Amino acid sequence: MTKNTKKGTFMIKKWNRRQRLVLWLVLSLIFLAAVCIGGMFCGDAARETDFARKNIAPCLKYPFGTDWLGRDMFTRTVKGLSISIIIGISAAAFSAVMAFILGVLSATMGKAVDTVITWFIDLVMGIPHMLLLILICVACGRGLKGVILGVALTHWTSLARLIRGEVLQLKEQQYIKMARKLGKSNFYIAMKHMVPHLFPQFLVGLILLFPHAILHESSITFLGFGLSNEQPAIGIILSEAMKYLITGKWWLALFPGLMLVLTVVCFYTVGEGIRKLVDPASAHE
Repeated sequence: MTKNTKKGTFMIKKWNRRQRLVLWLVLSLIFLAAVCIGGMFCGDAARETDFARKNIAPCLKYPFGTDWLGRDMFTRTVKGLSISIIIGISAAAFSAVMAFILGVLSATMGKAVDTVITWFIDLVMGIPHMLLLILICVACGRGLKGVILGVALTHWTSLARLIRGEVLQLKEQQYIKMARKLGKSNFYIAMKHMVPHLFPQFLVGLILLFPHAILHESSITFLGFGLSNEQPAIGIILSEAMKYLITGKWWLALFPGLMLVLTVVCFYTVGEGIRKLVDPASAHE
């Protein structure tokens, strides 16, 4: 086999890996978009009760079965996942922006500011995660607003540390030092040289915050500290299903749980895929 043939084979294999990565990204995005769009149109159906069809096992008409009130578990699951995705996106976006701002300020505004922000990061990370999340949710009045604020205010610390470390490394680069010697302001250096370099890490960190936000929203709702019982959230569905598992109603928890796991895996796949696409260091993976 000639050298050119070997090189061509290597490029084909590399391109095939990239194609598979893009395919998984597209499939994951289609699934998440379908859940969100479906949740917009099945709100009333998720709350509709019909005692004539209660406790029906999974079948062609009701793929996820029905519960003790005759509610369609498929529509309830789709609506619950759409609520979780909306909460995850809102909380993760707020948390990521907060982490980006504090991380940049910590690394660029001097030792005093860095000490205060680092101490605050250590303080938040030192408190048990679920305990702090529950306290914030209860203090903010629970409900949708309380859950979003609780998740957002407890998930920014790791990304803030990452951004701070990246900025500290950038400050030692020769082109940054040269820009300072040329009299450029800190704002100009941050916008022109630092933000473009930090954007890939920020984007990947933002996307990877989604699965954490969704899982923690479901967890506190499951424990009774999150969304109200009137909303068909995944945490509420799983919490209610626990009472009926011993009676053989296995489908009440199985399918919502599997869909929650699938949603989290899709977000993780999207985040890892984008990381490999935008990070040159991962080109060999």
